[in-house]
Amino acid sequence: MSQKLAQPTETIDKEKITSSDQGIDNRLVFIMSIACAISVANLYYSQPILANMGNTFHVSFGQAGLIATVGQLGYALGLLLIVPLGDLYNRRTLIVCLLGLVTLALIATAAAPSFILLALASLAVGITTVVPQVIIPFAASLAPVNKRGRVVGTIMSGLLIGILVARTISGVISAYLGWQAVYWIAAGLMVILAIVLRFLLPQDQPHQSMNYGQLMRSLGNLIRTQPALREASLFGALAFGAFSAFWVTLGFYLQTPPYHFGSDVTGLFGLVGVAGALAASFVGKLADKRDIRQTTGLALGVLLLSLLVIWFTGQWIWSLIIGVILLDLGTQSTQISNQARVYTLKVDAPSRLNTVYMVTYFIGGSLGSLIAAYGWTLAQWNGVCGCACVMVLCALGIFFVNGRRNKKRVETVQVEVAE
Repeated sequence: MSQKLAQPTETIDKEKITSSDQGIDNRLVFIMSIACAISVANLYYSQPILANMGNTFHVSFGQAGLIATVGQLGYALGLLLIVPLGDLYNRRTLIVCLLGLVTLALIATAAAPSFILLALASLAVGITTVVPQVIIPFAASLAPVNKRGRVVGTIMSGLLIGILVARTISGVISAYLGWQAVYWIAAGLMVILAIVLRFLLPQDQPHQSMNYGQLMRSLGNLIRTQPALREASLFGALAFGAFSAFWVTLGFYLQTPPYHFGSDVTGLFGLVGVAGALAASFVGKLADKRDIRQTTGLALGVLLLSLLVIWFTGQWIWSLIIGVILLDLGTQSTQISNQARVYTLKVDAPSRLNTVYMVTYFIGGSLGSLIAAYGWTLAQWNGVCGCACVMVLCALGIFFVNGRRNKKRVETVQVEVAE
């Protein structure tokens, strides 16, 4: 990528809404929220239509589930290799370039003539759908510290609503126009979004002068020196793994007795989760005022409760709906509190902190999708829910063990000071 990306240009009007004295303007927060919602949807269109994809290429449900898995693995790869560039280059130009690349990947998905090529195209979509993870640290770096949680929470509300609505849109479109139409429409939306963001996003300056090799090596240093980053990354990975396990297999579950629903109804469950996503802004404000780590622990408890409701009473539609609301609330609250915590660690490395956290996060999501596909093959819904509960229990175990260690460490320091 050319070093010209880092060169500043005249942006007098846009500087007014990103003044360092006043923080980030609400209009810009709204623009970034909408951009995250539209762009992140690319990664989630496949989840309610996996069964339809499998039918098109005559593969089993378990094999069709691999489409979601490779998409999330691709996203993790894009987070690792592309998102750190936000600390080196002009992020507006980086965002527009990525939108052009994801447009090509979406077209390849829609036109895929075989299951293997569909999987490769899904991988490409995942790699290039990292625009939100360039936008979020961009916004966090513009916001004052005492409002960072609120800004991140607001933008994440948009992103999370995009994830949930994507499932609804793809399910309905697939039911009436075929699953390929989902990706043709998505490609058109990316072209429009690229044009809009080119003119509405502010210009920004690179944070570092290091080369790409040094940038990548610095990720390891962040992992070694930031224990809070390691812990938050594990919490996020395990929570998102459980979340993905549910959504990847929900379409399969709803096609079995007692439901026998199609992709359109499966997609409508995305709307149910919007209630949980809307809580993200509130959680961000709470993280600005309370102990962020304790907020994470509470969110993990809600997530475990949701899975138990879904597992043992999911055969009743209203109970399943309540479980989905709690599932999204717990997952999104975990995500917001984790990210608000991560962005306070090192102000000159927002994109790299986000890279470490989100790569781990989506590796967890990919693992959850993979485990869920095999769990469904082995024990259907019981296998899926059991695996998801184990992932959340592991996160809660880490939370309590590390909490006790931190408490003992503080008590030791207090004793030493008193002596």
